[in-house]
Amino acid sequence: MPEIDKVAWILIEGGRVLSTRSRGKDVWYLPGGKREPGESDLDTLRREVAEELSVAVDVAGAVHVGTFTAQAHGHGADTTVRMTCYRAEHDGELRPANEIAELAWLGYADRHRTSPVDQIIFDHLLAADLLR
Repeated sequence: MPEIDKVAWILIEGGRVLSTRSRGKDVWYLPGGKREPGESDLDTLRREVAEELSVAVDVAGAVHVGTFTAQAHGHGADTTVRMTCYRAEHDGELRPANEIAELAWLGYADRHRTSPVDQIIFDHLLAADLLR
């Protein structure tokens, strides 16, 4: 079974989590992306967030939130995504870049607007009392 290996950034403010929508997509995703060959989790996190949101993530202070697996949105039923998530501070002003059309702060009520793996992550964040 094919698996997509991704790393995501969990940034929470006021009980809401930062999410992104790519151009041409109608589903919201946590910021981050696919690992390139030879990259560590934190290298991927740093590169993807800089490319998508034009900020520098403080990977030295990054904290692993969890690793979650679900069917990959927009792929065949036999493809899964494995999302390794980290919380970390950042430097700079958040702004959409490259393929990102917009960003938003989503609460638990927005869960249905996200990808299947993000829905599992939203459940985890709610259970941890981090999301409203």
